Amino acid sequence: MTHPTRTLLTRMAPSIYGPTILFTLGQNALMPLIPVVAVGMGASLALSGVIASALVVGQLLGNLPAGWVVARAGERIAMLLASGVALVGALGVALAPSSALLGIAVLVIGFAAATFGLARHSFMTTRVPVSFRARALSLIGGSHRLGRFGGPFLAAGLLGVTGSPRSPVWAFVACLALCAVLVWFAPDPERVLPAAPVAGARSGAAAGTGAATEDAAPAGGVRAAIRDHGAPLVRVGGSAAVLSGLRTVKDVLLPLWGVSIGLDASAVALIMGICGTVDFALFYLSGQVMDRYGRLWAALPATIGMGIAFGTLAFTHDGPNAAAWLLGCAVVVGLGNGLSSGIVLTLGADLAPQAHPAPFLSAWRTLVDLGGAAAPLAISALAATSLPIAAGAAGALAVLGAAGFARWVPRYIPRARPSTEAQETP
Repeated sequence: MTHPTRTLLTRMAPSIYGPTILFTLGQNALMPLIPVVAVGMGASLALSGVIASALVVGQLLGNLPAGWVVARAGERIAMLLASGVALVGALGVALAPSSALLGIAVLVIGFAAATFGLARHSFMTTRVPVSFRARALSLIGGSHRLGRFGGPFLAAGLLGVTGSPRSPVWAFVACLALCAVLVWFAPDPERVLPAAPVAGARSGAAAGTGAATEDAAPAGGVRAAIRDHGAPLVRVGGSAAVLSGLRTVKDVLLPLWGVSIGLDASAVALIMGICGTVDFALFYLSGQVMDRYGRLWAALPATIGMGIAFGTLAFTHDGPNAAAWLLGCAVVVGLGNGLSSGIVLTLGADLAPQAHPAPFLSAWRTLVDLGGAAAPLAISALAATSLPIAAGAAGALAVLGAAGFARWVPRYIPRARPSTEAQETP
């Protein structure tokens, strides 16, 4: 028998997933062009990189305030506010007279993206039953992947037609406008979809862990969420931060590796494109695996697979067929990244207090984003000395992440047991 919430989710998919696709598509059409715009303003290459990285800094700074906004305004209003703030940032990018103001505008976009992402994450946590939560959240992960995949192509098409490096800015503006219209005029998922039963969301959770014992309590702030759920946040969240770091490391290490072994730009782009295609193709399978067999069946193979790939890469730099080894390892990394699609969102939703998830999720996303920002910086510092050492360090980091998942996920999150409902395809 089909679950009524699943039927409503399917029917309302455009208003649930559409805003995420539009926001991410526009953002990823814009962001690759930020260094180009900065250089055009006279910024050095180093400064241009700092300006582009302001997006990540903005997300980190915005996660904690986003929890406050979502908890008080609700998901729909928070998404509208985030779209408006991002629109201000996009106009700032288009009209900025100096590189300093350009950097501030990019920071504002990152700040808004944090609120937008948290609002949708909080909504899915409270509205989707645990029996098919991972599949619903893997579709959020797939929406982000679709935006990241399509955004650069949208930018390339606009640049080819207009010849202006700022044309993707207006594409982002258009996407934000469409996103706001969709959120405002489409049926409000918060009103249509009932909240999932609080008691059922944690059935079978380990007793005495503190991960989900305060669901019925009144909403508290981020400090209260960290105080009450600090152990699972740090332990499971630390492992998720490692996985997030591995995902961003691949975007830095694999291209550097290709250049180092003598590949030209087109060959490097092709290898990264194959990696991204494999990643995108598996995003829904990840949700199926997590809902049918448990979270570890996605988290462990993904993390271990990426660790093996990076570890193998460390021994192939100066050997024969280095390009073939790079391609093979990139495919394995893509497999791992695709198989883990939605895992960070799902683990956060599993651990969050069901009645009031926003404060906990803001802390969760801050920790995970911190891992995603710190890992590539550390690997890049090692790469300046030796690329094989950097790849080996990434492999060792993956081992730590896998060990953390294996140790802490069974303790704080009940195994998702296959059931008739879980076997159905939404």
